[in-house]
Amino acid sequence: MELDPRQTMIIAILVLFLGKYLNKKINILRKYNIPEPVTGGVIASLFFGLLYLLFNLNINFATHYRDILLIVFFTAIGLSTKVMSIIKGGKVLLILTVFAIANIFLQNYIGILIAKLLHVDLVTGMMSGSVPLQGGHGNVVSWVPVIKEQFDAPNLMEIGMIMATFGLIVGGIFGGPIAKYLIKKHDLKPENEIDESKIHIGKKHGKKLSIDYDSMLTVLIMLSLSIGIGIYIQEFLDYINFTLPMFATCMLGGVIIANLVPLIFPKLEFPAKSPTLSIISDLSLGLFLAMAMMSLKFWEIGSESMFIVLSILIQTISILLVSVFIIFRVLGKNYDSAVISAGYIGSSMGATPTAMANMAAVTKEHGPSAIAFAVIPIFGAFIIQVSNAFVINLILQLLG
Repeated sequence: MELDPRQTMIIAILVLFLGKYLNKKINILRKYNIPEPVTGGVIASLFFGLLYLLFNLNINFATHYRDILLIVFFTAIGLSTKVMSIIKGGKVLLILTVFAIANIFLQNYIGILIAKLLHVDLVTGMMSGSVPLQGGHGNVVSWVPVIKEQFDAPNLMEIGMIMATFGLIVGGIFGGPIAKYLIKKHDLKPENEIDESKIHIGKKHGKKLSIDYDSMLTVLIMLSLSIGIGIYIQEFLDYINFTLPMFATCMLGGVIIANLVPLIFPKLEFPAKSPTLSIISDLSLGLFLAMAMMSLKFWEIGSESMFIVLSILIQTISILLVSVFIIFRVLGKNYDSAVISAGYIGSSMGATPTAMANMAAVTKEHGPSAIAFAVIPIFGAFIIQVSNAFVINLILQLLG
C-alpha cells in the first residue's frame, strides 16, 4: 500500500500524539528523556510490521514532507547560532572539538572493524558509527541516500535508525551517572555559583518576544533565504566533488544569515532563539522523527541483528572510556568538565537535547555550570554536525 504525502502527514501527526500520550503515562520514558516521536514511531513501526506478518500488508510512506522538515529543522539551528557565542566558548570549546573529531573517526572505524569481523558490508559499519551516534536519526535519513548512490548495501536505513534509537537511550541513561561518579570520586564543587535559571531564552534586551503574525513572517523569510544559500553552497561543493547533505549546507546558510543580517540591519529584531523559531524547529523535528521512525521495517534486519548488538555494546564502552579518561581529564578534571562529560555522552551517543537533559539533571543535584551550558549547545548542534559531515564524507571516499 502506497500512501501519498498528505496521508503520511496525517499518520505522522497521530504517531506524534501517541508518543506524547505514552511519555506522559509511562514514567521510565520521561526519566530517560526518550523523545515523544521516537516512542510513538517505534510503536507505529512495530504495528505496521505486525500487519505485514499477519496480512502480508506492506505499507510505504511518502518521503517528500519528511525531507523538507529535516532541512527546516537544521536551518533553524543555523539561525540560532552566533559566531560570537562560538568564540566565547574559547579554549574549552576548541579542546572539546579536537578530541570529539578524533572520536568521530574512532566510532566509524569501530563500526567498520565490527562489520569486517562479522563479514558484513564495510559501509554498513558506517551505520553503527558517527552517522547515527553523533548525528542522530536526522543524520541517518540524510546520509543513507548519499551512501546508496555509491554502495549497494541492504537495510542501511533500518540499521542506522536502530543504532540512533539505542544510542539515544544509552546517552540518556549513562550521562548523569558518569558525571555523578566523577564528582564524587574527585570531590568536585561548582566554581561559579551562577544560576542558569537567570538565562531567559526568548527574551531580548529585557523585552519579551512573542509569537505573532510579524514574527512568523520574519522567521519564514529568514528560513527561505538560508535554505537558498544552502542550495548554492551544495551546488558549489558538488562542483568541486565534495559531498555534504543538504541539511548541513542549509544549516551553514542559517549561520551566515544569523550573523550577517544583524550587522546589515542592526535595528531589525532578529528571530534567533525566539519562541517563533523555537516552535517551528520543535515541530519540524517532531514530525520528521515521527515519519522517519514509523517508516522503519525492523523485520527486515534479522541477518544483521548480531552486528547491531555487538556495535551498541562496543560503542557504549568506547564512549564511556573516552568521556572518563580523556574528555574529563583534558578539560581540567574539575566540576565543569564533569558536567560537560555528561553532556558529551548524551551528544555523542544520541543528540543535543539528550546532552542538555543530562547536564540539567546533574546541575540540579550538584550545582550550576555556566560554561557547560554555554559550550555544549553550540558544540552539539553546530560544530560537531559540520565536523561529522566532513569526516563521514572523507571515510566514504576512502572506502570507495
